[in-house]
Amino acid sequence: MPDNLAMPPEGGSPSGSNNATGSNDSGLGSSAAGKPGPSNLTLRIVSGAVLAAVAFFLAYSGPVPFGILILACSLVMSWEWSRLVRGTGFDLGFYIQAAAIVLAVALAAFGYAAPAFAVLCIAAIILVPLYLGHNAGLSGLGVIYVGLPAVALLWLRGDEPFGFSAILFVFAVVWSSDTGAYAAGRTIGGPKLWPKVSPKKTWAGFIGALVAGAVVGIIFSMLEPGTDALRLVLLGVGLAFVSQAGDLAESALKRHFNRKDASDLIPGHGGFMDRMDSIVAAASVAGLLALAVDAHAPARALLFGP
Repeated sequence: MPDNLAMPPEGGSPSGSNNATGSNDSGLGSSAAGKPGPSNLTLRIVSGAVLAAVAFFLAYSGPVPFGILILACSLVMSWEWSRLVRGTGFDLGFYIQAAAIVLAVALAAFGYAAPAFAVLCIAAIILVPLYLGHNAGLSGLGVIYVGLPAVALLWLRGDEPFGFSAILFVFAVVWSSDTGAYAAGRTIGGPKLWPKVSPKKTWAGFIGALVAGAVVGIIFSMLEPGTDALRLVLLGVGLAFVSQAGDLAESALKRHFNRKDASDLIPGHGGFMDRMDSIVAAASVAGLLALAVDAHAPARALLFGP
C-alpha cells in the first residue's frame, strides 16, 4: 500500500520523515531530525521510487501477487502499531492482530470481504479487554486501521476487469494529492492547517492536494471509456481530502506518543505506517463507497457508479 514514497514534506526539509504535506515534526521521539543534506534526499527519492515501482508491478500482475504485497505491508504495520501503542513489537496483541490480518487477507483475496471484516472486528473486540488500562481502545483500533484498507484494496483488485484501474485510481489520487500539497505548500506557503498536530502543513498545501485529486479524476475520465467526468472529479477530490485527513490522524497519533516515526525500516522515509497513512484512509473510504453502490462489483461501482 504505497503512499507518497518519494516526496519530501511541504515547507520542510527534503529528508523529512512524513508525507508531502509536511508532517515532519522535529523534536519528537528518539529520531529527532538533523539538518538534511542532498544525500538524504537522494536516498529518499531512490527508496521511494523502488517501492512505488514494486507496488505498481505487483498490482498490475494480478490479485495474488498484489495480495502478497498487501499481506507483507499489513504485517509490518501491525508490528509498528504494537510498538507505537504498547511499546513492544512482538507481544500477544501483535500475534492476535497478525493472525486476524492473515485470515482476513486470505478471505478478501478469494472475494469474501464481509467475513474478512468480521474477523477483524472479532480480533479488535478480543484485544480491548486484553489491554484494559493500557491503551486498550487503540490496541483494538489497530486491527481495523491495518486490516480494513487491506481488505478493501484486495476486494477492489479482485473485481475484474476493472480491479487494476480502481487500484490505480486510488493510488494516483493519493500520490498526486501529496505532490500537489508539496508543490503548493512550498511555492505559496501561508497560514498553517493544524499547527498543533503538524506544524508544517498549510492551507495552500491542502487546497493543492484537492486540486490534484480533481486533475486525476479528469485524466481517468478520459482514459476509461464510459466513466462520468464530474463523478470522477468529485471522487478524486473526496479521496484527496480523506488522504490528507489520514495523514493528519497518523501525525496526531505519533505526537500523542511523542514519536517522530513509526519505525526506521524504509531508508529516508521512516516506517511503513508513515508511508501508508494516506492510502489507509483513501482505500478504506473507497471500499466503503464501492460497498454502498454495488457490493457484487466494487471496482466497477467505484469508477462507474450505479
